[in-house]
Amino acid sequence: MLSKQEVKKTIPKTPTDRRTVLLMYISKVSGHRQATVAIQKSLRQLNPTIQTPSINGFGYTFPLSEKIINKAYMGVIKRTPKIWDYLYDNPKVFKRSQSIKNFFNKSSHKKLTKLFVRFQPDTVVCTQAFPCGMVADYKRTYHLDIKLIGVLTDFEPHSYWANEGVDYYIVPTLEAKERLISKGVAPEAIKVYGIPIRYEFTQKLDKKIIAERLSLDLKTPIILIMGGGQGLGPIRDVVKSLSGVSMPLQIMVITGINRKLTKWLNEFREKTEKSIIVYEYAYNVNELMEVATLIVTKPGGMTTSEALAKGLPMVIINPIPGQEMRNTDFLLKHGIAVHVHDTSQIGEEIEILLKSHERLAAMSRSAYENSRPYAAFDIARLILNYPERETITY
Repeated sequence: MLSKQEVKKTIPKTPTDRRTVLLMYISKVSGHRQATVAIQKSLRQLNPTIQTPSINGFGYTFPLSEKIINKAYMGVIKRTPKIWDYLYDNPKVFKRSQSIKNFFNKSSHKKLTKLFVRFQPDTVVCTQAFPCGMVADYKRTYHLDIKLIGVLTDFEPHSYWANEGVDYYIVPTLEAKERLISKGVAPEAIKVYGIPIRYEFTQKLDKKIIAERLSLDLKTPIILIMGGGQGLGPIRDVVKSLSGVSMPLQIMVITGINRKLTKWLNEFREKTEKSIIVYEYAYNVNELMEVATLIVTKPGGMTTSEALAKGLPMVIINPIPGQEMRNTDFLLKHGIAVHVHDTSQIGEEIEILLKSHERLAAMSRSAYENSRPYAAFDIARLILNYPERETITY
């Protein structure tokens, strides 16, 4: 372990005329990374001269462990989700895991020193708790004069977020703020800005122009189906169930990296009268959400925040125990979503919902009311020491 003096010598103080903000996330295909990109773009828009390197904090410090843990995590989520439900934010598990957390934090110091020497950041922004904990420990150990900001990408914080040395926490709701306060975080260190989403989701678009370009009929309900970047969830069952609905539908599915799902959908759409449009990667999700009547999805924090910004009613399927179940609770509480447990019946549930125009309108209004589409800009303003917007609430 390096001495405090050695670290101070190797990390020169950043000149006042040069700003560098280091953004850290985990997993290349994740909402955590999307959040860093949104913040990065907002920073550059407000200050074109700022340096904003971003890095996979876990992959950089522990590349082998990242692969092993990611594989194990995906295996648990797919095969035995109840185990993850037990482990997630369990106070007993949290207490017992502190020694492991401390080991990873201390073991990361050497690589973090190389990182800080290379970029010399005056601010570090972490969109996931693991790198946030590492940097907080590093900052405390070597008494570094840097600003550390933790940005939540789900609607409720878990215990691993609370770390001494974090200057600000960005949370999506007042309820999330209260939960962090209960974990010992000072109220003044918590900003209720929302989950940072890309700028294009803040813009109101012309539905007619989008529909014409995508060959869609706005008079026929448009169902958008998403399963995150991994294309997870019972999407096949959803499409099968929707194909049996008597009313006409247009179905748009984003499959992400799930090639098996893409292949199956391309084969299945030849067997049904329903219009099915398949996207592996959609770089115009904002447009798809603009024209969609409702979205069927797993409630990841990023997808949820994007849908809220578009006022899009949500039908929740197969939420991951832990973080996504808590996101689901938030959405149900505010009347933004319905949770369908039996995906074989989802077609019938959606048909009932589509025929209830008043209910759909109420869900859309609540989505708008609970959205915070300018979170990325508010975070950028905080980093740049700009005054807060007057519309920010606490």
